[in-house]
Amino acid sequence: MSQQVQGVVSRAEGAPVEVTTIVVPDPGPGEAVVRIQTCGVCHTDMHYRDGGINDEYPFLLGHEAAGVVESVGDGVTNVGPGDFVVLNWRAVCGECRACRRGRLEYCFDTHNAEQKMTLEDGTELEPALGIGAFAEKTLVASGQCTKVDPSASPAAAGLLGCGIMAGIGAAVNTGRVGRGDSVAVIGCGGVGNAAVAGARLAGAARIIGVDLDPRKLEWARGFGATHTVDARNNDPVEAIRELTGGFGADVVIEAVGTPKTYEQAFYARDLAGTVVLVGVPTPDMRIELPLLDVFGRGGALKSSWYGDCLPSRDFPVLTDLYTQGRLDLDGFVTEEIGIGDVEEAFARMERGDVLRSVVRL
Repeated sequence: MSQQVQGVVSRAEGAPVEVTTIVVPDPGPGEAVVRIQTCGVCHTDMHYRDGGINDEYPFLLGHEAAGVVESVGDGVTNVGPGDFVVLNWRAVCGECRACRRGRLEYCFDTHNAEQKMTLEDGTELEPALGIGAFAEKTLVASGQCTKVDPSASPAAAGLLGCGIMAGIGAAVNTGRVGRGDSVAVIGCGGVGNAAVAGARLAGAARIIGVDLDPRKLEWARGFGATHTVDARNNDPVEAIRELTGGFGADVVIEAVGTPKTYEQAFYARDLAGTVVLVGVPTPDMRIELPLLDVFGRGGALKSSWYGDCLPSRDFPVLTDLYTQGRLDLDGFVTEEIGIGDVEEAFARMERGDVLRSVVRL
């Protein structure tokens, strides 16, 4: 039987979000209902509210979540009632050309729940990134549920569901940071600082955080940056070269997503170095680089989507590193808030006051 719960809905472009009653159906084949414990407030949710993703209103927001499986539909074997899970937005199909090549992290046909959650009047909701977790309960495809150590704090573990995984994965999976490497991270918000933490986990010898905001640079030092560059007063390219013997960093991770910062990343890397773009640009952005420089500097220019992660592989490992005290996920949780405080949390996020606000349900 379907259930009525409270959830955060965006009804129109730019309009304040609201808490309202939503209807969650029983799980069908391959689906699961998850009782949400915590959900991080991510920039992507604000982009949904503001029409930056698409115009398929109303949206059920929230996607960076942890919770407990309440029920599952027919054919579900990967999780069961009572399992503590982190939700992900890339449930791999196992059948597309990427999956058949054994590269599941690049699955081209990821899927979500078939059924729709609705408002009380039957209006179908579009769940953010196929999850919709600013809600007491949500319906997802069972493949969107990844079991992790239940002793982990839900507020911390849930952040692996999006931004933190994107940043750590940009360093570890996409950038292939190795022991002794030099790494520069341009943009030290949530994703950028996760990249700093990932570079530290990978054994980088020199980690340089770059930002315009002194608070974010202080956060970067806390997550493992050995050096920081205040881009208000210093040219980032020159500063990174100076800190790397005049050569540039082995890996430069661009976590802003603008042409200017991407160009800085391109010229701040060493010969044969790697640039990783994990910051999300807008559709209108363009960049122009001398093709001879692209050719002559060698190396690799990469884009990192969701940190090139495979949730079933990466979430449990990172959760274990957290419970062992080797990965400070708690440090990303700036505040815990209620379900009615999401709109105010968006404003704090825009001002740069927080790394993550986390809704506790």
